[in-house]
Amino acid sequence: MTTKSSTKYFEAVGRRKTAIARVRLHPAAKTSFEINGKTLESYFPVLEMQANATNPFTNGKAAEKFHVTVKLTGGGISAQSEALRHGISRALLVYDIQLRGKLKKLGYLKRDPRAKERRKFGLKKARKSPQWSKR
Repeated sequence: MTTKSSTKYFEAVGRRKTAIARVRLHPAAKTSFEINGKTLESYFPVLEMQANATNPFTNGKAAEKFHVTVKLTGGGISAQSEALRHGISRALLVYDIQLRGKLKKLGYLKRDPRAKERRKFGLKKARKSPQWSKR
């Protein structure tokens, strides 16, 4: 783990389905990630997920570099990368509100509310019903 310091950071929470990302952006010399104590490459081995997580920095064009510390819980790998993207975008707004137009246009500030529908009683799944027989 990193040592505790009294440096200023920008914090936000990002969500997707049941995945929750608590993100802190610390100003640094170069952009680096620490996700649940691991690096970005070791936590997200798939390049698509890595790109998904770093999109707010590359497409949002933030003026400064950050050391990103993240606490990720719940969901799957894909939902976690999208929750991370959402959290980074929100934290960048705390840093600089001028980035709002770019990030909103890219759709990074919208929380994707889709989640699994609950199962209803009398049905086999959320909407699938048992086979019906007339006689």
